[in-house]
Amino acid sequence: MTYSIVARCPRTGRFGVGTATFSIACGRRNESVRANVGISKSQAFYDRATDPLVLNLLAQGYTPQYALGVLEAQDPDFQYRQLGIIDRAGTIGVHTGRDIGPWAGHAIGPQCVAFGNGLAGPQVVEGILGGFMAEPDAALEDRLLRAIEGGRDAGGQASNGQPRPERSAWLCVVDRGEHPLLDLRVDLHDRAVSQLRRVFEACDRGHLRVDTR
Repeated sequence: MTYSIVARCPRTGRFGVGTATFSIACGRRNESVRANVGISKSQAFYDRATDPLVLNLLAQGYTPQYALGVLEAQDPDFQYRQLGIIDRAGTIGVHTGRDIGPWAGHAIGPQCVAFGNGLAGPQVVEGILGGFMAEPDAALEDRLLRAIEGGRDAGGQASNGQPRPERSAWLCVVDRGEHPLLDLRVDLHDRAVSQLRRVFEACDRGHLRVDTR
């Protein structure tokens, strides 16, 4: 039970990921984003080796579709996996395995992809994408957080028709440096997305400003 968005900002070239889940400590998977390379955010039947493998392929110049082909060829559990990939050119690759179970799916936007599993329905990924697209000129981190809030407000996670709380949430943005510009995490909280907003608003984000004149 997880929903996420991965995106590239065409104005700055920055990459970012936002995610919320019933599980705890989702932010520990910080190998999902690599500066100057791209994003690979995997979930569902999670295998921690997936994202570093994809990012290594992107770093060598291979496309997201090529990386998905490599995974499909060598992973016997590929149809239980879900992942979104974006490379430095903004090219998208996404996979929702047919054996993940209800409800799982994805929605693609301009240099972004929203995806999730164990959700209340397709309206959740639509809500994520809608939140991200609501203010296209806003900073990437603002748009990512609005996207996760959009998924929550559209119904979020559910099991057997019963809502499940988001108990952890993560927001990360990278530029060209070695360390993330922003890496915010909430763990084991009954309202993790709301708590992430509180932390986000309290964070001094002056180092994220870019002169676009």
